[in-house]
Amino acid sequence: MKTRNSDEGIVTAFVVAIALTLIVSTGLALDSGRLVAARVEIADHAENAARLAAQEVVGIRLGNPVIDPVRGRRAASAYLANHGLDGTITIGSRSVTVEVRTTQDMLILQLAGVASKTVSVSRSAEITDA
Repeated sequence: MKTRNSDEGIVTAFVVAIALTLIVSTGLALDSGRLVAARVEIADHAENAARLAAQEVVGIRLGNPVIDPVRGRRAASAYLANHGLDGTITIGSRSVTVEVRTTQDMLILQLAGVASKTVSVSRSAEITDA
């Protein structure tokens, strides 16, 4: 007759716990790296769109340079559309702010119920007196 050892299954539970920890750690590293890469990419696009809009200056000869809001918005919107991005463009008389949003799908963390994350970046450009 066999006697039951109270330690049976301890090693199996330990191995399962270690395996799950490694999977979650890998998921965090991989997916957070993808989020950082997405943030850097859209920050570059937001900056470029703001810079393009800020180049639409009128009134230079009159000594009062300001950004043309219609042409500035058109330039920034066209840039964002060409790169398949969604954004909000705010134009003042001497500055432009572009906020860009994108959704990044998770690869590993979707197994834990996190399907995607939204990344948002805001960048500004302003005209200066030369």
